[in-house]
Amino acid sequence: MDGTDAGGISAARTHGRLGLGMCIALVVGNMIGSGVFLLPTALAPLGWSSVYGWLLTIGGSLCVAYVLARLARDMAGGCGPVTYAHAAFGPAAGFIIGWSYWISVWVANATLAVGAVSNLSILFPGLASTPGLPAVAAVVPIWVLTLINCLGVRRAGGVQSITTILKLLPLAGAIAVGAWLLSSGKASLPSLDAHPVTSDGIRIAATLTLFPLLGFESALVAGDRIENPKRNIPRATLFGTAITGLIYLLACSAVTLLLPEAEATRSNAPFALFFGTFVHPALAPVVALFVVIAALGALNGYVLLQGELLLSLARERMLPAWFDRENRHGTPQRAHIVSSLLASALVLANYTRGLANLFEFMVLVTTSVSIIFYLAAMLSGFRLLRTGRIGASRGFEVIAITGFVYSMWTFYGAGWEASLWSLAMTAAGLPIYIFMLWSARREPAAGGIQTRG
Repeated sequence: MDGTDAGGISAARTHGRLGLGMCIALVVGNMIGSGVFLLPTALAPLGWSSVYGWLLTIGGSLCVAYVLARLARDMAGGCGPVTYAHAAFGPAAGFIIGWSYWISVWVANATLAVGAVSNLSILFPGLASTPGLPAVAAVVPIWVLTLINCLGVRRAGGVQSITTILKLLPLAGAIAVGAWLLSSGKASLPSLDAHPVTSDGIRIAATLTLFPLLGFESALVAGDRIENPKRNIPRATLFGTAITGLIYLLACSAVTLLLPEAEATRSNAPFALFFGTFVHPALAPVVALFVVIAALGALNGYVLLQGELLLSLARERMLPAWFDRENRHGTPQRAHIVSSLLASALVLANYTRGLANLFEFMVLVTTSVSIIFYLAAMLSGFRLLRTGRIGASRGFEVIAITGFVYSMWTFYGAGWEASLWSLAMTAAGLPIYIFMLWSARREPAAGGIQTRG
């Protein structure tokens, strides 16, 4: 099934691309996974500090998103994690950042699959009580969605659009129920005296709220699959980040602040508990099902990205040409298969961990590896601005500095264990890069490691 000419016209052109609507769905869909639906359990003890934590996270993410949008506008197309670092600091930097971001994507796929099974266990309790079964069950959606993505980018985009609409329903419902409870006087917000706002509380909340916002860079990764990327990618990045951040702030704060703290902190499904408590008990399992859909929708989007990253690295001559192939549907089938094998291996290798411990571990690793790309993007923005590769604009440097400081702070907040794991996994790619460099020198006709186009 593999076999398009890597140097010719990509089969993707004949199988459709993602328009602005699907592009926004990719961003919003990748951002809204299972994390936000589990977050009120951890945020409930923080009270109003959680609201300020959300505002800080949304503000920092918008700063990073703005810099990425500017890079996408002035350097349209390509694969963002590879293209920007490569243009600013050379091929070695492009490889390392692209490699580290690829790791974050397939680890995120494993995380989202576990999150889906974790919520599904609410409907089927035996799923969590049978040793080894959760890990096996988590592998199934990885491969189902890998197959869908191998059948074409528009099929994957269609799945993304549908699941994005479905996953927004419980979030919109939480906002509506919260507004109704407050306006009717059936519930009230806790007083500031009960949980005073503290700097430590804001710091903890801001660290916890970052994971649900990861993914706002998704459109940049799939740049070669998007119509009119110079226009659509910046818009989708900024609109998607702002829309999702606002929905998160309102929906998650409603659940966090209106549920009794003792009940929220004990719940494995706080959104289901919210609807079951304030609307009707029969809604609890329905909401749990929507959370499963949310996780699967985000998993679908990240499966799309995992193939694009390896394909881009191969086309930069940084990975073997074996990955630089598309099947007859115009998708990088080989790259998808290798990435999904690694995600499956990660889940199965940790089958002895409980669902909660496994999910928490992979959340921290995913977050810290993603931040490496954000830091590199801020530095690339500075470099490319100085060299005239991107246009200057008022306030860009201030926003980029703010985004860099925020990214450094969140990298520290992810914890030393997760940060060291992320750095070690990134460094594991260096032998591959050195091997490719050595191979290129042995074949002078290949022209070395270089950028196409």
